[in-house]
Amino acid sequence: MESKSLGKTNLTIPEIGLGTSRYRGGVEPLRKGIRLGAFIDTAEMYGTEDVVGAAVGNSRDSTIIATKVLPRNLRYSDLILAAERSLRLLQTDYIDLYQLHYPNSSVPIAETMGAMEDLVDQGKIRFIGVSNYSVAQLAEAMKVITRYEIVSNQVQYSLTHRNVERDLLPFCQQHQITVIAHTPLDRGGLVAKSFFRRRQASDTLQKVANEIGKTISQVALNWCLSRPSVVVIPKSDKASRVVENCEASGWSMTPQQVRSLDEAFDQETRPQ
Repeated sequence: MESKSLGKTNLTIPEIGLGTSRYRGGVEPLRKGIRLGAFIDTAEMYGTEDVVGAAVGNSRDSTIIATKVLPRNLRYSDLILAAERSLRLLQTDYIDLYQLHYPNSSVPIAETMGAMEDLVDQGKIRFIGVSNYSVAQLAEAMKVITRYEIVSNQVQYSLTHRNVERDLLPFCQQHQITVIAHTPLDRGGLVAKSFFRRRQASDTLQKVANEIGKTISQVALNWCLSRPSVVVIPKSDKASRVVENCEASGWSMTPQQVRSLDEAFDQETRPQ
């Protein structure tokens, strides 16, 4: 599986991660993804950190684990305790990427970032990320962090959800912040023709898939990966689908194929 740089760090992160929101598949699908080189994304909110820890097992040194802290736990002492709970559930002594799941305007961002930086100093986390942050929120967080860098922002991004292309994606690319695209298959909607308002979008997606001998899901994921500094975290409870998703890495569409999808889905997502 191919990798991309994680922010400005010297760590590379696999292009495909395993999402675990609403995950009910047990350890085997996760282990299959780990063997194929994927990283794993979980969260305090998801209630899946224990399953992730069990799935990783003896593969810890070769597996990147990302998790997230609830917005209600962004006070200094609460955040430290939340990280320690996550470490116990994940059965590890360090978290590769620790992310603020959502902003919390009632807690000073300087206090939150101070706790995150102390966790790095303590060796409990390696890198700091955020999730669902706007450009303004990300810029504010970047101003108050003093010893380390924010390396990632996890946001919704797919062929059918492209709002981040207006300002957030260019901002992250400018500042070398990795974008982790959650829900890149729109909760399975991208593989259902009934999902689309316009036939052009589904027809174009199928046409490109036929041209290169890939599935619709693989094309949709690879489209996200065609964007610099973007990685994806599709979720599936089935090992076979995990394999299919992981095989969206390691190849590229032609520029013309990418443009055809851009244009077709620009029409699909434009308000009627």
